[in-house]
Amino acid sequence: MNPLGTGDPLRLGPYRLLGVLGEGGMGKVYFGQDNSGRTAAVKVLRPELAHDQNLALRFVREAQMAQAVTSTGVARVLGAHTEGGRPWIATEFLTGPTLDQAIDAHGPFDDPTVRALAAAIARTLADIHTAGLVHRDLKPANIVLTSDGPRVIDFGIARPEHGLTLTTTGEVPVTPGYGAPEQVMGHRVGPPADVFSLGALLAYAASGQRAYDGGHVAAVQYEVVHGEPRLSHLPEHLRQLIAPCLAKDPALRPTPGQIAAAFAPPRGAERIWRHGPLAGDIKQRERTVHQLTTVVAAHGDPRRVSRRRLITALATGGAVIAAGGGSAAWWLRERETGQKPGPFAIPPAVRTPDARILSADKGDFVIGEAPTPLWGPMPVLAKDSPAPLPVRDVVVFGARAGGLAAHSVVDGKHRWTAPDVDAAALYCSLSDALIAAVDTKGSLVTFVASTGEPKWSAPAAEATTLLAADDEAVYVVTKSGRLRSIGRSDATVRWTARISGDLGPKARPRGAAAQGVLVVATLAGDVIAVDTADGRKKWDLPSQSAADGLRVVPKISGSTVYLNGRTWTARRIADGKELWKKTSTDAFDNVNAWGPSTVHGTTVYAAQGSYISGLNGKDGSEAWHGVTTGSVSVVLQGSSVWGVDNLNTGLGGVVAFDADSKKQVWTYPLTRRALHWITGDSNRIFVMDGAALIALPVF
Repeated sequence: MNPLGTGDPLRLGPYRLLGVLGEGGMGKVYFGQDNSGRTAAVKVLRPELAHDQNLALRFVREAQMAQAVTSTGVARVLGAHTEGGRPWIATEFLTGPTLDQAIDAHGPFDDPTVRALAAAIARTLADIHTAGLVHRDLKPANIVLTSDGPRVIDFGIARPEHGLTLTTTGEVPVTPGYGAPEQVMGHRVGPPADVFSLGALLAYAASGQRAYDGGHVAAVQYEVVHGEPRLSHLPEHLRQLIAPCLAKDPALRPTPGQIAAAFAPPRGAERIWRHGPLAGDIKQRERTVHQLTTVVAAHGDPRRVSRRRLITALATGGAVIAAGGGSAAWWLRERETGQKPGPFAIPPAVRTPDARILSADKGDFVIGEAPTPLWGPMPVLAKDSPAPLPVRDVVVFGARAGGLAAHSVVDGKHRWTAPDVDAAALYCSLSDALIAAVDTKGSLVTFVASTGEPKWSAPAAEATTLLAADDEAVYVVTKSGRLRSIGRSDATVRWTARISGDLGPKARPRGAAAQGVLVVATLAGDVIAVDTADGRKKWDLPSQSAADGLRVVPKISGSTVYLNGRTWTARRIADGKELWKKTSTDAFDNVNAWGPSTVHGTTVYAAQGSYISGLNGKDGSEAWHGVTTGSVSVVLQGSSVWGVDNLNTGLGGVVAFDADSKKQVWTYPLTRRALHWITGDSNRIFVMDGAALIALPVF
């Protein structure tokens, strides 16, 4: 949102205008508030266009189209004035990020969220089509994610089902890559065009990548009409659901009702929009709007905010509501009190700079030859550094000179250092915005991930190991060997609990938290799950121990926790019930154990002995199998599966397999007899090779 400028009206109908939400070629959209305190998005035709009869009719038609749809999945029309003067439409102001903003801030959606999104939008499309309309511009920017679920906005080019295209020669009919082939060709458009747009939208939501892309608009539109959608990066089950929506022939696309039934979101899917990092984003925006529309002054209507106060806040904060999340509240507080934002004023996560995916067909690399690193090797890692942690635009690790360090994922350049951190005590990301760690005195400390700016700390943590974090708290092991929960909103101790097993300072247990459960794996290989609300034990699994000192590392996905060790097992996180168990595939079962799990879509991967296996996460049936030697960690990036060949003295190194053919594509050599680990993010593989850090490309 931006402040009002010269020439902007101060009021339209009952709405006092407080700021500018956006503008385009035809008009502007203002943030308004009526005398009852109700907020609205007020769209108005530009004054120089108000006398253009064709544009005025189009604007009137938009109001009529929007008013014709009574679905709860669209923004309600609150009022309109379409005769004389400057036509305007007031619609319900939806508080929340658009879908593209959410993907930028939080990354691609997981399976349950994609299913909930698909079902909700499909039901809304059914309502729109029942009203005799076709939306014609369904895209990520026109989906607002609210605490009540996804809402469809902008009926600017919606038309009755029998209507032809609105465009004239030279105009782009819809957003490239989301409009159906028949729209690109200027043919008659019906409800199936919205289904095509929904398919492209879901592909983006599930992967963060567009189904159709190109170097310029014409190339994208050509791909829509003649090319195939890029769906190889989607899990197989989602690919099978989304691909029919993108059929070239409108008659072959499913109906919205069929889509809603096929995606079948899990029970309680409506809670997705109220819990988790995305829900936190929505709630922060709701608080921001409340602060911007409420005055704390001693005189006047308490529901009204002074224009000077709002304009000051907007001018200082920039795009505070539409893109800045909670930043408006911080700037507002700073301007009013003269104080800098406090330690709990957390900036939103920065955008992830994705690397280009290489293609052998385009000559980017030669199959069988070692790839050229994106950067490195750099001798920057401490001997006891845990695995490198990529967080958006930085990769974090234990620094060779001591403490914690972060380097740019793009070029490896040093970004920041926290010298007083005990990196061996582990670290984690908090919603991709903060890095949480333990300092040398046992305090839990946090830093802005991109800049290293210190934020809140909790000396009361008295921590020796950082176990895990969820949306509410960070969980640590104390110096006395107990579990402790530290609230993320106030840095206070929520609870402290003692559990069986060695949690001493040298034990460095591993943990994971989600779904109200903290799962802890001890050095001896015992697994204990406790309630995150009070630390009480929910279930345990004794002797899930790993061989050769390989730790049990819990991995949670949805309602399932995957545990490695002498066996590889999936357990229901709520009560520990076994869903499946995999024994060794290697002849040396008494020596080799399964390494930590990596979940990609519906498949979970792990390495054991001479193999990397991918199993169906629900039933444990085999979905993928590759041969390597002595790998511990497994990474999925691009169209490839990555492991480390630790034992083959002739060809040892980082091994990359084509995910579809299961054939080895290349090996990057590593130092012998060094500690090796790999992790991946944003189309990059980060390699720990002893004290060296390396970034490799993916294909």
